[in-house]
Amino acid sequence: MKFLTLIVALFTANFAFAQQKIDVSKIKEHPRLLLLAEEESRIKSEIKGDKAWADVNYAIIQECNAIAQLPAIERKMIGRRLLQTSREALRRVFFLSYAWRMTGKEEYFKKCEEELLAVSKFEDWNPDHFLDVAEMTLAVAIGYDWLHPKLSQGSKDIISKAIIEKGLTPALNPKHNGWQRGKNNWNQVCNTGIAFGALAVFEKQPEISKQIIEKAIQSIKLPMAAYGPEGNYMEGYSYWAYGTSFNLFFISALEKIFGTDFGLANQPGFLQTASFYQNLIGTSGTPFNYGDAGGNEGLQPAMFWFADKLKDNSLLFIEKEYLKTSKYNVKTNRLLPAAMVWGKGVKLSEMVAQKTNLWFGKAENEIAVLRSGWENNRDIYVGFKGGTASVGHAHMDAGSFVLDMHGVRWASELGMQQYNSLESAGLNIWDMSQKSQRWQVFRLNNHSHNTLTVNGKLHEMVGNAKLISKSEDVANTRAVFDLSPVFQPDLQKAQRGIAIIDKTYVTVRDEIVVGNEAVVVRWAMLTPAKVENIKTNEATLTSKGKQLKFYVAGLEDVKLQTWSTDPPQSYDAPNPGTTLLGFELKLPANSKKAFNVVFVTDGKVVDQTKLKPLSNW
Repeated sequence: MKFLTLIVALFTANFAFAQQKIDVSKIKEHPRLLLLAEEESRIKSEIKGDKAWADVNYAIIQECNAIAQLPAIERKMIGRRLLQTSREALRRVFFLSYAWRMTGKEEYFKKCEEELLAVSKFEDWNPDHFLDVAEMTLAVAIGYDWLHPKLSQGSKDIISKAIIEKGLTPALNPKHNGWQRGKNNWNQVCNTGIAFGALAVFEKQPEISKQIIEKAIQSIKLPMAAYGPEGNYMEGYSYWAYGTSFNLFFISALEKIFGTDFGLANQPGFLQTASFYQNLIGTSGTPFNYGDAGGNEGLQPAMFWFADKLKDNSLLFIEKEYLKTSKYNVKTNRLLPAAMVWGKGVKLSEMVAQKTNLWFGKAENEIAVLRSGWENNRDIYVGFKGGTASVGHAHMDAGSFVLDMHGVRWASELGMQQYNSLESAGLNIWDMSQKSQRWQVFRLNNHSHNTLTVNGKLHEMVGNAKLISKSEDVANTRAVFDLSPVFQPDLQKAQRGIAIIDKTYVTVRDEIVVGNEAVVVRWAMLTPAKVENIKTNEATLTSKGKQLKFYVAGLEDVKLQTWSTDPPQSYDAPNPGTTLLGFELKLPANSKKAFNVVFVTDGKVVDQTKLKPLSNW
């Protein structure tokens, strides 16, 4: 206990924030986290009255039946991480404890208790990679709290001791808690997990728990600043889902217990960020997966929290499709029961589309999203990237874009490569400097993205491409980024604009001013489509029974070509089914060049007079 007291003193001394006071008298009996006693009745009523919610509940229960047949989880490291084990523990415990509270069935209680005791007996939860501790602590805290009324005293003692010794204690140690001063998802995840642990065992360690919670309220404001001023989250699709979801768990727990979130939800840009996330899904159903992003997350519980908070069910238009198609991802969506907690029984008929056709938010890592509408398999969607490679989980992708037309993704992103595959090869991928090994990875550098490359060089990592003009004009929805900072000194100026014209076709216009030496500029686009009928300035793309014409306007001597996406290095991930399509230009010193690449379906007529200079956009 003296040791614990000492590191609490260190924890307090090394914390830069003013202390947020909480009223501990508001901390009531278990269950106290997310779903209070008797609140199951609301969910049960919603299940009876709406098939969509009944289906989500059924999917969770059915998955619990599958989990019940599995052996208890074991401590398995992958490289330097225990994270996959922690995440699976969270999935199992959250699902099982939810199923028990909803059904009262002994089998779910016993299996959940088995999992809690198994992880409680691990030697540790891997504090050297603290995300592992945070997710495990969240899992055990929820299970301990939700099962508390029925757990034996012996089980309570084992589980609460594990939370204190394997979760709270390392979190108080300066060796392991640098995340408290971080400005990314680590802060959100770790503060949430540890705060849940503190709230779960409050009776066992009241003073320590109080300090942890108070400090977490202040610390988590650091990464929340990244949402300002307009909701654009710099780490992209997958890390939005990760950091924001955990942030909402923290806010939700505070609101349930204390009746307030201490002003967290009102941090600049936070409530606006739901629109950012919603706009990252294209009309092909595929996300705009720039940076270290993965595939489609499926039903997103966090969006139901935002919709309820803002009383805006149009934020759920994408979620409506997931509910209709049962895209719950029960094997990977470890936070899925939160949709039942936050969903509040909103009806599918209330989840209407927004009316916007352009989304943009000022930020450190900027994007613009253009669309002709919101209907899958029909409307055009363009995700357009500016920004910088200097922020967490970023790629050298300024100027890149994705394109959906008629339900097909024609211009795509490869997305992230699993970190362990690169770390095990000896690469230091977390050094964000210009000469870092990170930028030798094919998926991370500009050579694999839908952008320009000059003289075969990497983009300037610190360069930041900003949006300089935009319009929501339905006949000419457009956005322009100034890419100049990522190409200097080779290019004096580089601007790229993308427009959806007459809701019919898409043009990408580049305007370039060369520096004091001649350059070779490569224009490239990654596509999962089959590239056919290549001529000098045009080609046909074929995918899923659809065709798209790709052609270049404004260049007399252009010659289209393709490049392989085979892994250039042994550590690079394979990229099957993809091709790079584009062309190269040799431009003399101090010259200027402007041109358009146009995407149009067969039978559609392109009005050449609308391919204007960017100054007229």
